[in-house]
Amino acid sequence: MTATDARPNLLGITINHRSMRGDARRFAALVQSIADGTTVSSPARARAVERYLTSLCTGIHHHHQAEDEVLWPVLEAAAGAEVDLTELTDDHAQLDPLLDRLRAEARALSAAPHDRAAAARLAATLTTLRDLLDEHIDDEERTVFPVIMRYVSHAEWERVEAAVRKGSAMSFELPRIERYATGDELAELYRMAGPVLRLMLALVRPAFLRREKVIFG
Repeated sequence: MTATDARPNLLGITINHRSMRGDARRFAALVQSIADGTTVSSPARARAVERYLTSLCTGIHHHHQAEDEVLWPVLEAAAGAEVDLTELTDDHAQLDPLLDRLRAEARALSAAPHDRAAAARLAATLTTLRDLLDEHIDDEERTVFPVIMRYVSHAEWERVEAAVRKGSAMSFELPRIERYATGDELAELYRMAGPVLRLMLALVRPAFLRREKVIFG
């Protein structure tokens, strides 16, 4: 097995990982503050939290499904015995029931916005998700990223990224990229994607910011 010459660009997956972790962290803190009574849970805020978390769960599920079905076979074919994906796959299996519980608890809070016990249950599940994502993504970036860079061609990586984009909700994913990328990273994304990215962001940004305001004030 020889290393490939063209190196994949891992900026997109890096920012996606950061956005999942960042959202789990900030929503765990927000919902805990609702459970503590320090943040008011209005019906509008609770509904917006439910909608956002439902989209987040869908995005996380799609991400790990794409890894299982597209990226993992690419890595196994390219790197063979040099990559062991067992633990990462096991983490993915833990995620789906956790995401189902998260959706149900977000619906429960939306139905009863002033129920601090419902908020406490949701906050606990978000905290579990936060910790699982932190551990899982740290492991993945430490063990899988070097394998991608060594053995996966640029063309094959582009095929993986295309499969991920195909099932993504761009109205949700794009403004989160803008939120979590650094200035230098955004500049690189603009160079890579051209003016279409600026146009798409301009279209989806206003609705995203309105929802952010309802949720976080």
